[in-house]
Amino acid sequence: GGMGTVYRARDRKHGRPVAIKTIHPDLTSHLAPARFEREIHVTANLQHPHILPLLDSGVAGDLVYFIMPFVEGENLRNKLDRVGKLPPAHVVRIGRDVARALEYAHRRGVVHRDI
Repeated sequence: GGMGTVYRARDRKHGRPVAIKTIHPDLTSHLAPARFEREIHVTANLQHPHILPLLDSGVAGDLVYFIMPFVEGENLRNKLDRVGKLPPAHVVRIGRDVARALEYAHRRGVVHRDI
C-alpha cells in the first residue's frame, strides 16, 4: 500500500505463513509513543469476520511493523485487471463486507488510512 510495504514470511513458532506490514518511517515519526501504543492496543482487539487479526507488532529501529495472517489469493485490483468488470451482485457483496468492517473499526476508534 501507499503507507508501507508488505512482506510474506513464515512464523517459525507456528509454521504458518504471515504478512509483515511495515509503515514508512516518515509516516510514524510524528506519532507519540503513547498514541502509537493505544492504536496498536485498539487494533489488536478488533474481532470481525472481515478484519484480519493482529498477531504481533513492534518497532525495529525506526521501522514500525505489524504481523498478520497471510491470505492466499489476489487483491481486488489484480482481479479487476484480469477479469474486467465483476457481476453487480459480487460488487455489492464486496462493498457491503468492506463497509461493515470499516463501521466496526470506526466504532472502536480505528481509522484505516490506506483503503
